[in-house]
Amino acid sequence: MLVKICGIQTISHALAATTAGADLIGLVFAPSRRRVTIDIAAAISVAVRSQPGPIPQIVGLFVNEAAPAINAVVDAVGLDVIQLSGDEPAALAQDLARPVIAALRMDGSPREAGWLTYAATQLSTFPRLLVDAHVDGAYGGTGTLADWKRAAVLAAQTPLLLAGGLNPANVATAIAAVRPAGVDVSSGVETNGRKDETKIEAFIAAARMA
Repeated sequence: MLVKICGIQTISHALAATTAGADLIGLVFAPSRRRVTIDIAAAISVAVRSQPGPIPQIVGLFVNEAAPAINAVVDAVGLDVIQLSGDEPAALAQDLARPVIAALRMDGSPREAGWLTYAATQLSTFPRLLVDAHVDGAYGGTGTLADWKRAAVLAAQTPLLLAGGLNPANVATAIAAVRPAGVDVSSGVETNGRKDETKIEAFIAAARMA
């Protein structure tokens, strides 16, 4: 079970997630209250990779950016994975320098169909899709539950990460209902809008036990 802690903005929170056993750490480069600068992201990347033991992969989250801009951030920060959470077409993946995770909001759009086809062509067991809640005007991070029933159907067909409204109290139930390859959390491990190290540890522990 992969665990992704997204919306990390400080070295201390990144190291807390690393120590607690996160597999993926998400850095947001799209307009958001969780957005980080290139310099901060690079410092987080260096700090995480300097730790002993298993090192989580660094995921950069983008919304509707062009491939050259994304690849420039990949190089500057040292990203391992690219997450596309906007309206990007699946064809963009061929121009990107790292493996791609595409966020789906289960809205039945042509974009969704394109990414489903893309995921079906990938031989790796690493999740290429992330299922999030559909909230008009938002590209994730809302704390709203995703459609677990539809996510479960998709999870039976292809490896995916489940996001949307997860927290330490409900992640085990979500895993049992959906059977995803991994889970993704941001607001569910925050207190007053900031990452909470105790909640990060509790979320990872609950996901592992599930």
